Amino acid sequence: MVQFAADPRVFLARRPVLLKFCRYAGVSVISTLVSLLVLTALVGTGAATAGWANVIATAVGTVPSFELNRRWVWGKGGRRSMAAEVAPFAVMSFVSLAVSTLAVSRATAWAGGAGFGDHGRAAIAVATNLASFGSMWIVQYVMLDRILFRAGR
Repeated sequence: MVQFAADPRVFLARRPVLLKFCRYAGVSVISTLVSLLVLTALVGTGAATAGWANVIATAVGTVPSFELNRRWVWGKGGRRSMAAEVAPFAVMSFVSLAVSTLAVSRATAWAGGAGFGDHGRAAIAVATNLASFGSMWIVQYVMLDRILFRAGR
């Protein structure tokens, strides 16, 4: 039988994989909020089209995501390697953006052809965005843990 400690930090400290995953989730919340703030500012002020604003927002959100994942989640210090860490992380982030953009585009095109109205297409777009980014989020966690920031590297 599993006993839960009164303090959740004690529970998590005894389970380093769960703690790492919770930290990874926290970093995702922070970087998503940063991206959404940038996206809102760029689109809301008319400084960029929605498409370009999304690319810029993703790029800006990638910076805190990389640093927090590297240092707080995986405990890496010292100099970061552009070739071994920064570039692969950026590529993973933009592959996620491309996959999500393609999936949302195709899903909303299908929904339009299937007779869904504006609200239906919006719901399909949101569900597809969450599903595609969620899938890529899991893939990215595994790649960061097993390859990019693995122990002993």
